[in-house]
Amino acid sequence: IRDRDVTGVQTCALPIWRIIVMKRFKGLLVLLAVLALTICCIAGCGEEKENETAGSSEPEVHTIVDMAGREVTVPVQIDQAFPTSPVGTVMLYTMDPELLIGWNNELRQGKNKYIPSKYQDLPHLGGWYGKATCNTEELLKIKPDVIFSIGTINQMAVSQADKIQQQVDIPVIVISSDLDKMDKSYELLGKVLNREDRADELGTYCSEAFKDVQAKAKNITEGQQLKVYYAEGPEGLETEPKGGHTKVLDIVGGINVADVPMQGGYGRTPVSLEQILSWNPDVIISWNKGQGGYYEKILSDPRWKGISAVQEKRVYAVPGGPFNWFDRPPSVNRILGLKWLGNLLYPDVYKYDMSKETCEFYKKFYHYDLSPEEIDSLLKDCGGK
Repeated sequence: IRDRDVTGVQTCALPIWRIIVMKRFKGLLVLLAVLALTICCIAGCGEEKENETAGSSEPEVHTIVDMAGREVTVPVQIDQAFPTSPVGTVMLYTMDPELLIGWNNELRQGKNKYIPSKYQDLPHLGGWYGKATCNTEELLKIKPDVIFSIGTINQMAVSQADKIQQQVDIPVIVISSDLDKMDKSYELLGKVLNREDRADELGTYCSEAFKDVQAKAKNITEGQQLKVYYAEGPEGLETEPKGGHTKVLDIVGGINVADVPMQGGYGRTPVSLEQILSWNPDVIISWNKGQGGYYEKILSDPRWKGISAVQEKRVYAVPGGPFNWFDRPPSVNRILGLKWLGNLLYPDVYKYDMSKETCEFYKKFYHYDLSPEEIDSLLKDCGGK
């Protein structure tokens, strides 16, 4: 079909079907353009939202529940920490000494032997134990990310933690130092410090060691139990009653002869030599020389010669360095003390190779490889080798 002009001459024109197709094609192009614009807008919005999400930082804090049931908000990233007492200092040191900002007290001679100098030189900041001696001014200059209150959990400990947290405006986390809860204590430490694998390693060791000692203790009959006196102080005339600071002795099956009242503060109940003579212990364990104890003189002091332990030469120094195995501070160091004292009192029941046990513990907990000479030095006056 062709169109004609007014003169009747045929003119060239597009076929109708092509006109229809072109119109429809133009409509399709418009539709596609609108659709593309819509997609771009959606994509743009999505990209903007995605960028906002990517640009938003991870939470800087999170809330944990400590072993006293307190909800405490702590930083996600912990770079520095401080314990309220030496009990917590030992545990924090075993986890990661790089986190420790200072000591609660001055390191005695012998303790520093197994601690690298860069940690020995940390400041002495005091703490909140016995008497509140913390140098809060120096503490706040360093401003640790978190403070750990590790020890016996009771209402006093909870109240003190709340008070410290309010005083210094640093989160305080309460953790148990009970020997049968060491695995849980390390688990919480690992969660707070982002060191779960390390915490699991130490906690598992403690749990297995404690259960093994408990199982062996059941084999000791009442008639086999030995009477033990714990000699504290520069003259050996201070001691502790059952429980608390002598928990290790109770667990391994020894009898604490000291029938004395519990002393507040630092403990160490004064006793007379007449009382010790009347108790007549089978074994005496004493503060070592590094602690300022009387160990070296008990065997030679004629005033003590009427005691069975002295007559049988069953007087031993408590191993120490960097931390006392039996007590002071009553922390994870007592796990090794359980094996030492059990083996010392009842070698037929607690058949531990103390050289091997000591070497393993120091490497795992104190980050220190003992030489054979150092092992001999640690166990020389302590029996149970």
